[in-house]
Amino acid sequence: MRASLPLAAALASTVAALPKIPFVTSSSVIPLQNTNTAAISARQSANQACFVIGSETLPQETADIAADLASTVTCDKSATTIANVPDVTSGSTTFSSIDFSQSSQTPLQFALSKFATADPLADTDLQTFQDMLNVYQATEAGIRSVGGSLAIKVPKFFLEMQVSRIQTAQGNPPSAAGLQVDHLRDKVLKNAPKEAQNLLDQVTQLATQLS
Repeated sequence: MRASLPLAAALASTVAALPKIPFVTSSSVIPLQNTNTAAISARQSANQACFVIGSETLPQETADIAADLASTVTCDKSATTIANVPDVTSGSTTFSSIDFSQSSQTPLQFALSKFATADPLADTDLQTFQDMLNVYQATEAGIRSVGGSLAIKVPKFFLEMQVSRIQTAQGNPPSAAGLQVDHLRDKVLKNAPKEAQNLLDQVTQLATQLS
């Protein structure tokens, strides 16, 4: 019995020296955060927009735009335009009044003639162009929601480029990379492969005129 006492003391000392592992309670568990909360919220808001009439999942960028426009753009459900999307209005601009699909011109021909800016560029009414862009973006979202044809992208990107040009000329160039004039010029050209070269050249030339 006497011989076992030093051994017991040594064991006790060793146990005491071991690092203590804290007991983890249920309250110590850190819940996982949903990193897609903002994206889900935007999609839900977009789906509540009056112009999103279908059930197709919208690309995130389109969903974000639709969510932003949901409280700005109004719908006339008694009148429809492309793919049966309700005729939409932003400010005093109604999509049906500037609907490229009702023209005998190609989408880019229509855009170049219909959405021409003032000379000098800085004198252009930015709000009017923003309203025209709003109704084009809203209608595009509606078309995407039903899986319709996206020929609307050519005049829509052209309008975006024009808005960016006007903002730049007025001393407030957009900071986002996706809203830069050169980027939007490339978007127009990429989506208009069947348009005449002289029309594409006009787009390229306009992108250099920022004052």
